[in-house]
Amino acid sequence: MFNIGEVLAQLSEDFPSVTASKIRFYEEKGLVTPQRTPAGYRQFTESHIERLRFVLALQRDHYLPLKVIRDYLDAIDRGEGPENVPPGVSASIAPRMVNQELAAEITGRARKLSADQLRSESGASAELINSLVSFGLISSMGGLFDDHALRVTKACAALAAHGLEPRHLRPFQAAAEREFGLVERAVSPLTSRRDGASQARAAEAAREISELCLSLHSALVQGHIARMDS
Repeated sequence: MFNIGEVLAQLSEDFPSVTASKIRFYEEKGLVTPQRTPAGYRQFTESHIERLRFVLALQRDHYLPLKVIRDYLDAIDRGEGPENVPPGVSASIAPRMVNQELAAEITGRARKLSADQLRSESGASAELINSLVSFGLISSMGGLFDDHALRVTKACAALAAHGLEPRHLRPFQAAAEREFGLVERAVSPLTSRRDGASQARAAEAAREISELCLSLHSALVQGHIARMDS
């Protein structure tokens, strides 16, 4: 059995932002259920730690709301293969239980990619990648790109096949920044508090608001497309 401090010690190397209050927030949301001593202290097992590692990695690498993660975990625990799973993970994890091996696989997905790796995995040309960088659609740190840059590059490579070049896509970056500004203002009452639980609630609320904004955007665009065919 592990106390919450020992849990943090095991998780902090891979997830430096994890705090005791964030773990308590996950407990509040039903993502992990530690045992309690007669005095009320939380006690975690190895499986609880791997479950937390799994949740933290899905949030970090796939930007999933906690409700989606909880439903996903519940389905795995029932031995089911959930229909809506994170992109790129379904084949490797459903319908297995959350265990050390699985958590290590998911955690390992947080990679840093060189320009050559980004080009190879996205199918984009070096010229396209350079253009995306110059127009501010992707960026690197120390010459390395993250999985977010990979997703942007894949989307832009597919759009390039339709004649849409990076210079045409700058409005998407501007729109994303404006949307983030809206989200940031909406969650500012939570972000003004510095405790870990409030920060976790703010991040969760931001994800939910972002999903709603994306749904609205999609509905508005689809409405215009439908009128083309009417």
